[in-house]
Amino acid sequence: MAILEVKNLKVNYGVIEAIKGVSFEVEQGEIIALIGANGAGKTTIMQTVNGLHPAKEGQVLLNGENITNIPAHKIILKGMTQVPEGRRIFQELTVFDNLMLGAYTRKDKKEFKATLESVYEKFPILSERNKQIAGTLSGGEQQMLAMGRALMSHPRILLLDEPSMGLSPLYVNEVFKIIREINEAGTTVLLVEQNAKKALSIANRAYVLETGRIVLSGDAKELMHDESIRKAYLGE
Repeated sequence: MAILEVKNLKVNYGVIEAIKGVSFEVEQGEIIALIGANGAGKTTIMQTVNGLHPAKEGQVLLNGENITNIPAHKIILKGMTQVPEGRRIFQELTVFDNLMLGAYTRKDKKEFKATLESVYEKFPILSERNKQIAGTLSGGEQQMLAMGRALMSHPRILLLDEPSMGLSPLYVNEVFKIIREINEAGTTVLLVEQNAKKALSIANRAYVLETGRIVLSGDAKELMHDESIRKAYLGE
């Protein structure tokens, strides 16, 4: 069953049509990758799906419910959370306070404690530095904090926008390892990523975007071996 369905989505910036009738779906338990060059519309799709940018036309369905143009803070309550491009952590607050803010929708204290322990287990560095000011963390550590903060809401589907951006190769590998672990633990993942090779290496299926349209889709491993994809996105 599809946990997320996007149907004929069109998005404008003023008179410019940025997204031109995009449709795709994410099945429960999958990792789906959206890949494409800068300016293809990947982040715009993520922001529209998550209620941060209005759709001109089309529908976004979460568990069969039409959530098109519902505000982002209400979408979190329905089980979908986004880790935004650029991490957007609260720089002046501690690691622990950032995680607490990720759990603001949670009411059960026992569940909160269990989720916090789970996040610390996935990201031991956050446990070690829970009292540290978040802005003093390295880029890789800040990315882990952004992911941990999102997981504190206990989402059924996690949206990740360019998680490898600006990270060293060591941290890129670690972040993608953790994404796979998050998925294996039961969270569905929609991944926007310019590092197409890394995205395709962990995804079940992928959609290729060019100038606001999906031009190719299919099994991620098959797309990795597609000659046009290799030349355009894998640098081969």
